[in-house]
Amino acid sequence: MALVTASTVSLIGAPTDVGASVRGAGMGPDALRVAGIVETLRAHKLDVIDRGNLAGPPNPWHEPANGVRHLDEVVTWNRAVFDAVSGALGEGHIPLLMGGDHSLAIGSISAIAKHCRAMGKSLRVLWLDAHSDVNTEAISPSGNLHGMPVSCLLGHGPASLVGWSGQRAALSPEDIDFIGIRSVDAEEKQAIRLLGLSVYDMRHIDEYGMRHTMTEILQDLDADTHLHVSFDLDCLDPLEAPGVGTRVRGGPTYREMQLCMEMIADTGLMGSLDVVEINPALDVRNRTAELAVEFVQSLFGASTLVRER
Repeated sequence: MALVTASTVSLIGAPTDVGASVRGAGMGPDALRVAGIVETLRAHKLDVIDRGNLAGPPNPWHEPANGVRHLDEVVTWNRAVFDAVSGALGEGHIPLLMGGDHSLAIGSISAIAKHCRAMGKSLRVLWLDAHSDVNTEAISPSGNLHGMPVSCLLGHGPASLVGWSGQRAALSPEDIDFIGIRSVDAEEKQAIRLLGLSVYDMRHIDEYGMRHTMTEILQDLDADTHLHVSFDLDCLDPLEAPGVGTRVRGGPTYREMQLCMEMIADTGLMGSLDVVEINPALDVRNRTAELAVEFVQSLFGASTLVRER
């Protein structure tokens, strides 16, 4: 496979929890900086540009209206993310979005999808999360938009959050694979089935192991694929990563996640990354941000030994 040749990483901070149900994810970008994300990436011979934090509206903490909370604020934040990610891609950089909550993936992945079509590349998204995030305003129990980004990217969300990539759907169902899922709302389960989404839940990982799971997911990638990783830290077991707002027991272990990240790195195809839902207010001595930096390091090729790709 041809490897991603960009050697400059653009760090884009989006300090908001406007799509979430728990306060604190807005501190995630600075927690990653404190954990040494800039220094770690530079140690791997990457040029790093820290573009600072984007600006956007504060979280009003209103009740849901028409099935969603804070729609206007989420749109504004995602527009800022879309523009920043588009700018980084236009400069030939690898955008690394530091969230913030997972609703921000609407802006980042919409920008990446638009870029991929312009470049004639196919897009594959790996969604690492405890939750599938396939709710819509019609079925969401909470109205929180961090539970709806996948539906928006598939063209089924609120009108103001779809169509940003130049087509109604930024992704088709075959463009996304879910890893580590173990919390799905009742009506989401039906949506996943009807959409035909590829969900590698914790039962699949328990039965087949992470190596087999990742081999299955990555086997059909080719040199014309742009691989995007959308990494929600609640994908991990909360015993490993306590600093998240929506903890779900029974996630991948540290070693399983390291293997996942190293196998992604082995493809040489990762061209963009979201790291979201770190909540320092719920963390223990910044442990979750430090773990995130370790996993990002692995995504960019760190391993115990030099391995042939």
